[in-house]
Amino acid sequence: MEAIIIVIFIIGYLLITLEHPLKLDKTVPALLMASIMWAVLSIGFHLGWFSIIDEKGVVFNILNRNLEHQQEGFTSTLTHKFSATAEILIFLIGAMTIVELIDLHKGFDVIKNSIRTKSKIKLLWILGIIGFFLSAIIDNLTATIVLITVLRKLIHTREDRIWYASLIVIATNAGGAWSPIGDVTTTMLWIGKKVTAIGLMEYMIVPSIICFVIPFAIASRLKAFKGKIELPKADLDSNPEIFLSSSKMLYVGLSAIVFVPIFKTITHLPPYIGMVFSLGVVWLYSEYIHPEENFDKANDKRFSVNTALSRIEISSILFFLGILMAVGCLESLVFGSIQNVQVGTLRYAAESLSNAIPNMDVVIILLGVLSAIIDNVPLVAATMGMYTFETDSPVWHFIAFCAGTGGSMLIIGSAAGVAAMGMEKIDFIWYLKKITWLAFAGFMAGALCFVAIEHFVR
Repeated sequence: MEAIIIVIFIIGYLLITLEHPLKLDKTVPALLMASIMWAVLSIGFHLGWFSIIDEKGVVFNILNRNLEHQQEGFTSTLTHKFSATAEILIFLIGAMTIVELIDLHKGFDVIKNSIRTKSKIKLLWILGIIGFFLSAIIDNLTATIVLITVLRKLIHTREDRIWYASLIVIATNAGGAWSPIGDVTTTMLWIGKKVTAIGLMEYMIVPSIICFVIPFAIASRLKAFKGKIELPKADLDSNPEIFLSSSKMLYVGLSAIVFVPIFKTITHLPPYIGMVFSLGVVWLYSEYIHPEENFDKANDKRFSVNTALSRIEISSILFFLGILMAVGCLESLVFGSIQNVQVGTLRYAAESLSNAIPNMDVVIILLGVLSAIIDNVPLVAATMGMYTFETDSPVWHFIAFCAGTGGSMLIIGSAAGVAAMGMEKIDFIWYLKKITWLAFAGFMAGALCFVAIEHFVR
């Protein structure tokens, strides 16, 4: 009977991966998949078909004695899964709101105005370095959107621009992998207490740099990045308008996001509390700054937090809700026994995979390759339910790296890639032919570097 829930998950997963051919927002199958899975689990549990297991390893079955205790076990398990999911969602909403506030005040135009070079190679490295570090602060998706917006002001030829946009995807995915706030998956691992902020940065920074540098070094020798940038005459002396508050909001907003891990270290509170604090500080600051001279706050809603909140992609938040709750259902469903101890579906799958492929490094590298084909959020969510390694285990760090950077190998393999694809209409086959090998070179170089550090340095 357990196969029913697994089949529902597989069908939902396939619909998510086929989002573009079906022209169906992936949030729809994610929400339906989660709700149907929990509904079937609940019905089956109360009919005695299924057993469930909570976060402490306690198994509940309605056929056992003390009916009320068994029902309470199911309810508390569901509540725990939703609570863990809500922590991630609140964190993301806070971060997204701060980023939107920066954008409303044209804070990112400060970055745009600082880029002066006309050399194609220099521009490639400037955008790459900015993307690598910016994504570690505001996440890889947002950094990609910001830099492609900047790119449109600098390069007007689409044939040239898509090369830069594609390399930006590689840089931002590599940059997001070494920061607890740089990618949804690293945030999940951090909030889930699988990694610490310092541990992640300490062991991931070097492989991430290599993953970024190798493709850019190779690309620097390609014809697409030779010569000078030709700007239309009208653009040579242009200086995009920024507000009086642009620089201030940029620095305050980014500092607030960076402060979240520091807040957690000082207070030992969950990260989402730190993000709530940072959002409150930035919100308060935004109430008293003046974007323009003679600014009347009462008559201009453009810069309000309400406007920033209206610009957040709620569909993305709901997608994460569906995915994480669906994975939580699989984690809670008892599928079999290992050494005469009942375990959840994902833990059972992990043991089976380990028996088939004994080398954990190979398993995780394959996971990274797989993340180029299917969304890395459910992949990482699944591994969090499959494995029980201690906090800051090399396994968690390697999962963070491979899942975060492996998606660069296909344009649809990461949120940053999908954003670039949508903004610049990058063709899937073009990316496969021109960029995939560069991303793969960086991914494997970074992975081998991580394995070397793990076995010879730690």
